[in-house]
Amino acid sequence: MTDPMILDVAEWSRYEVHVDGKLAGFANYRAEPGRITFTHTEVDSMYEGQGLGGRLARFALDDARKRGLAVYPNCPFIRGWIEKHPDYVDLVPAEARPEYTL
Repeated sequence: MTDPMILDVAEWSRYEVHVDGKLAGFANYRAEPGRITFTHTEVDSMYEGQGLGGRLARFALDDARKRGLAVYPNCPFIRGWIEKHPDYVDLVPAEARPEYTL
């Protein structure tokens, strides 16, 4: 497996991870001024267990940080990833953290 390529496909409102030229997974989002709400993340079963979901989450959240966006992790995968990586909790507005148990 070559290094995965991760990109923001804004016209489809999702971040995608590609491996060897094939779509391996994506994280859907809803963008609004000043905020991004993650709604669903999926990794193809043939790529599970390779850490692609985590790499996708890190890329998307790092991009949100660079863009100064507040993050609303409605997607259980993104929410769980943030929970396991507390250095990303600050992206979720303090008043919204109880809703996500963060």
